Amino acid sequence: MPDLPEKSSVLAGKAISQGPGLRLEARPEGHLLQVMGATTTEGLEAHLSAAGIKDSAVRPAGYRQWFIAGNDILSTALIQDFSNALAGSAFVSDQSHGRVRIGVCGLLAAELLRKGTAIDLHPSAFPEGRAVVTLFGHISVQVARTGADDFELTVLRSFAESLYDELEVLALSLGGARVAS
Repeated sequence: MPDLPEKSSVLAGKAISQGPGLRLEARPEGHLLQVMGATTTEGLEAHLSAAGIKDSAVRPAGYRQWFIAGNDILSTALIQDFSNALAGSAFVSDQSHGRVRIGVCGLLAAELLRKGTAIDLHPSAFPEGRAVVTLFGHISVQVARTGADDFELTVLRSFAESLYDELEVLALSLGGARVAS
């Protein structure tokens, strides 16, 4: 019987691009849960804590929709416990296998992102903790501001390589260089 393929990171082997005021890198393919239903960000944070899911960001993804992102791989049992806690008010769908996160950080991060999206990334219009689903070129992404000059893009797995390549070209145009893989 042939061996089944093992899950591997779609961006494995992609170089980190870094330069003055800029860093582009693939984030760990930890967990990404989509929650849909009648709840709130605060309610989700409380349920995450009660379920023992730590170091996760809760990001709005549309009307009554959120993504919960983190670097740790969650067990099926932990996801089920979280889902059970939300039963009757919201549904949880594990998207960890289908989406990829990419980090763009540094003083030039917003400038790089402005080259591909029409979001107003000024901190007064797009403060830390804000997330929005938009297009980067022709690719649908969720852009989240995770720090003063830090952003995380979440993209469907099948578009991750194309998006990363585009971001890398833009990073190189801003003085970045490939530094590691």
